[in-house]
Amino acid sequence: MIRDYQAIANTWFLKGQQKIIPTYGRHQGVKLIGTLDYETGDVFCVQEEQYTAVEFLSFLEKVIARYPNERIVMVLDNARIHHAKLIQPFLEKYQDSFEFLFLPPYSPNLNLIEGLWKWMKTTVIHNVFYSNVGKIQRAVQGFIQMINQTPENTVNRLCLKL
Repeated sequence: MIRDYQAIANTWFLKGQQKIIPTYGRHQGVKLIGTLDYETGDVFCVQEEQYTAVEFLSFLEKVIARYPNERIVMVLDNARIHHAKLIQPFLEKYQDSFEFLFLPPYSPNLNLIEGLWKWMKTTVIHNVFYSNVGKIQRAVQGFIQMINQTPENTVNRLCLKL
């Protein structure tokens, strides 16, 4: 989730003249669900109002449509919605082409998408003020479009070389 309260990070200012980033304190944000194709660097991301098993199932169906006739292994944390009963019929239906790989607890460093979220937050929200959530949403969409124009840069930045 990218929240609407901004952060000062990795910046400089003259001594005694601290940079001030305004905020409106509503604690809204942009909830994201995404995939990073390890081989191609393609990023597929959707924005949701909330993140429940219903939205996760909808996202899985979009992933299947985006990568037809491909074997998909999705790396996930152990969030409850990833194990929801609502998801089980989907996994049974696509058992030959879709698999979940669950990470051990407290190991986000093993999930490449976490590096993407960090990169996005650094690029989109650090040292910037957005007057409403819609502007954050547009900035996130712009970031995804930008990195998908040169997916090899995403692979070089986030994916391990074997």
